[in-house]
Amino acid sequence: MWLRQLKRYFRSKARIFGSIGQPLLFLVALGFGFGPTFAKAGEGDYIQFLTPGIITMSILFTALFSGIEIIWDRQFGFLKETLVAPVSRFEIVIGKTLGGATVAVFQGLIIAIAAMFIGFKPQDIWTLPLALLIMMLIAILFAALGTAIASVLDDMQGFQLIMNFLVMPLFFLSGALFPLDESPGFIQVIAMINPLSYGVDALRGVFLGVTHFGYTTDLLVLGILTAVVWSIGSYLFSRIEV
Repeated sequence: MWLRQLKRYFRSKARIFGSIGQPLLFLVALGFGFGPTFAKAGEGDYIQFLTPGIITMSILFTALFSGIEIIWDRQFGFLKETLVAPVSRFEIVIGKTLGGATVAVFQGLIIAIAAMFIGFKPQDIWTLPLALLIMMLIAILFAALGTAIASVLDDMQGFQLIMNFLVMPLFFLSGALFPLDESPGFIQVIAMINPLSYGVDALRGVFLGVTHFGYTTDLLVLGILTAVVWSIGSYLFSRIEV
């Protein structure tokens, strides 16, 4: 028992440091590396533009990979103990999803605070509650997606392969690193069907006052997708056999 708890502890710590370190590396390397080029193109401060995308990246990584806990719990037998508890499976999946989403939001806040030390300045600090709402929607959406994927897999390697296949395309084709307005048409089409694009756009709108799709569209799409994916994840979790 103690060995399992020790493994879970070190695994969670490594995941936290890894999920914070990679976004910070992207923020510093890309922000200062491409900043002069971005400014010469007349687009302004790249750190300002980039930070909302990197915050979303941090939330995406942490929320999606929270689903891996289901596979770990299944392999070690802890999931069976959870499922025999006197609560419904729907309540269990709500708790797991909200738990993963909360951790993801906190890590997004850490990235936001760290970005302020290297030059990021939100347009209005009073928009922070709206930013938290958007971050929570993004986190719940992708935590639910991670739960749904983990519910139909029992192999750790398979889960990691699927996550790697999803994470990078979702991030790089969301407009997190470049303005969608000036992108080729096929990139804009892909961004329109990429759920992360609406999270990046909404967060950038809150911090910078500029959106590509519009606040109403961003929040509507995020809200609908969150409800749909959460429902699918809950159904798939309810079908787990251990």
